[in-house]
Amino acid sequence: MTDWNPAHYLNFADERTRPARDLLAQVPLTLARRIYDLGCGPGNSTALLVSRFPQARVTGIDNSPAMLEAARAACPAADFAFGDLSIWLPPDQPDLLFSNAAFQWVPGHLQVLERLAAGLQHNGVLAVQMPDNLGESSHRLMREAAARGPWAAKLREAAAARDVLPAADRYYAQLKPHFRRLDIWHTIYNHPLDGADGVISWLGSTGLRPFLAPLEEAERADFLARYRSLLAAAYPLQTDGKLLLRFPRLFIVGTR
Repeated sequence: MTDWNPAHYLNFADERTRPARDLLAQVPLTLARRIYDLGCGPGNSTALLVSRFPQARVTGIDNSPAMLEAARAACPAADFAFGDLSIWLPPDQPDLLFSNAAFQWVPGHLQVLERLAAGLQHNGVLAVQMPDNLGESSHRLMREAAARGPWAAKLREAAAARDVLPAADRYYAQLKPHFRRLDIWHTIYNHPLDGADGVISWLGSTGLRPFLAPLEEAERADFLARYRSLLAAAYPLQTDGKLLLRFPRLFIVGTR
């Protein structure tokens, strides 16, 4: 798959940063000295951490060179390093491991979160947010468009690029032994977008990437035309011409 596109991702910077702000608001720390932002992307969530904990050493970790380059330019007060979250471990005992919309891309992420939890300081916090939207029309129709076109063979594996999130009780059962306090909740955001094209623009830098990457340019245009028509039929426009994209997200905050 091609590298991430930071500029495209940040077309919706406020909407993508809002869950990070909501997650950080629930982090029960008044002081932190060592923080890692896991899957830091272009540094929008890292900047929140630097602002909240100005005395801390903050390091963003990501596996995208393009995202890391953008993050270094956007947030010079933090450090940034390449890392594969499926195997990464902190070289020290952090006070906070923070992750906004990254672990849904990590295979077997629940076991990875267990491993990371074990390395926290006493009273350290693991704070994670992940999109839980694979059952939404936006993604169901993406899979439908992929399965019904001449590109079906090329896109057979695209839907497996992201983990289907387990139910909240499974997260609780596996993570609670590592924490004295564990909070798990969902928030549903409703984003007003510019019709079906707005959804495609939103998802083009995230959920659509595994579906678009294997296709040639002409196939990509045809696939998006098919997907666009399915979206237009599924999402009614509001009185102001906007489409409301329903977007559930899962939040986890554990304290050692």
